[in-house]
Amino acid sequence: MSSDPYPPYPHQPQQPYATYPWQPPAPAEHPQYHPPRQAPLGHHSDLRILRGAYRWQRRTATLTALGYFVLFLVLSASAPSFMTSTVTDGLPTGLLLALLQLPVTVLAIGVYEHTARRYVDPLADRIRKQAEVDARRGEAVR
Repeated sequence: MSSDPYPPYPHQPQQPYATYPWQPPAPAEHPQYHPPRQAPLGHHSDLRILRGAYRWQRRTATLTALGYFVLFLVLSASAPSFMTSTVTDGLPTGLLLALLQLPVTVLAIGVYEHTARRYVDPLADRIRKQAEVDARRGEAVR
């Protein structure tokens, strides 16, 4: 038997205790980083192009309708003599411009539909097909 009443301390600390309260703590070890096999879907260049096309589409359609409406309001407030002048017998310019708001709104919807069909939908279809191919490829690997 050993004469030591206390067994040796089983754990030797890696970092000694801080002797001073202002001593900075020891830096923690970070787990090793493993990059993903594929780039995350949010960083895909096709998605950035799709977001840009959709953003351009929204801005174009919104500015078409909103721009005409703001123009109508500015003319109504700043040029009342122009808005009350007649275009033809009994039809004031203000009324004609007000009636043209409906066709301009329909034009904005048409621009939105046109840009969706021409630019945004083909990009979305291409991304959807690529995602399906990637999903099939991922299932085949498992």
